[in-house]
Amino acid sequence: MQLKRVVVTGLGALTPIGNNIEEYWNALVNGVSGAAPITYFDAAKFKTRFACELKDFTVTDFINRKDARKMDKFAQDAMVASDEAIADSSLDLEKINKFRVGVIWGAGIGGLETFQNEAINFGAGDGTPRFNPFFIPKMIADIAPGNISIKNGFMGPNYTTVSACASSANAMIDALNYIRLGTCDIVVTGGSEAAVAIAGVGGFNAMHALSTRNESPETASRPFDSERDGFVLGEGAGAIILEEYEHAKARGAKIYAEVIGGGMSSDAYHMTAPHPEGIGVIAVMKNCLENAGIKPEDVDHINTHGTSTPLGDVAELKAISKVFGDHAKNININSTKSMTGHLLGAAGAIESIAAILAMKHSIVPPTINHVHVDENINPDLNLTLNTPQKRDIKVAMSNTFGFGGHNAVSYTHLTLPTICSV
Repeated sequence: MQLKRVVVTGLGALTPIGNNIEEYWNALVNGVSGAAPITYFDAAKFKTRFACELKDFTVTDFINRKDARKMDKFAQDAMVASDEAIADSSLDLEKINKFRVGVIWGAGIGGLETFQNEAINFGAGDGTPRFNPFFIPKMIADIAPGNISIKNGFMGPNYTTVSACASSANAMIDALNYIRLGTCDIVVTGGSEAAVAIAGVGGFNAMHALSTRNESPETASRPFDSERDGFVLGEGAGAIILEEYEHAKARGAKIYAEVIGGGMSSDAYHMTAPHPEGIGVIAVMKNCLENAGIKPEDVDHINTHGTSTPLGDVAELKAISKVFGDHAKNININSTKSMTGHLLGAAGAIESIAAILAMKHSIVPPTINHVHVDENINPDLNLTLNTPQKRDIKVAMSNTFGFGGHNAVSYTHLTLPTICSV
């Protein structure tokens, strides 16, 4: 069977450093930090009192109040980002076969704040079960693609992938494969997360996963720096329209890139810690290279998982050196989490978008906040520290790894321009 080619024809982003694609890209190349003191709740007693929240965003500017009240923030964010991506793709919703349009979304948690608030309200009562009738549909992780399909009439495959921080990368790989195999012409994919809430910050604090650099939030997310002390929690959504190449060409679509492959693996090691030798990460990158049909020396750029955690950053870079050998030093490596924070289940989506835009503009956004050299990191690697670098990129790669040992990697190639893989 001849696999179909898959291209990117639309992008949408709602992030802590920009509420649309243009704002997001401008902030990336200018090295803008999205971290600031938490405004959503009183965090005075929390170990971490800052996060990468959305800014200057009012959901009712995009969704009417009645409908917005029926959605958790993660679903609201999904609707806003997917609307932008669909508009960017110039799809004529009256002409396409909606039975062949799927929505495959990623969310690591789903409606965390909704669950939190319902539990708080019940606990404050006398035991009488008074729950919002929309409690369950607001909370469940699959409701985001459900709402996207309901609004647009898309009747192809519709579901959410849940694999912690690898969720949206897994969603994009599934979307890639459904189109490759001829099941769909178009898939709206990506991911969203809204965990900047009491339960989210408190839960990750209890694990000692978050940075506690409260005196300087804007510098707290510092991947690869020796003084990194944990990730910074972010929120938002990224949406990507994947489309079968001939279908896109026939309608004269704008093509950003071609998605040429994706890889998956499991560490099978620990609930939260990466394998110290990065064996699962090595496996997923090798799987992706094989799936894409390319050689290590073909890769120009890697947007790493790069969470700014003491263990994770070192393990990932060791794995890159192992997979790419001498070529590793020729690759522009970066971590855009230094600016956006960690969007959990949405990370793979917004970082794949960053890689696609890096190809489009021939600029690699920087890894900001790097001050102190980590002696455990290979000094020959180009980590694109603090300043963007001009680079013609033909093949870009995006890495995402999640709690539970979930690993997912995609490649985007710029031949059509180049396709991005997950």
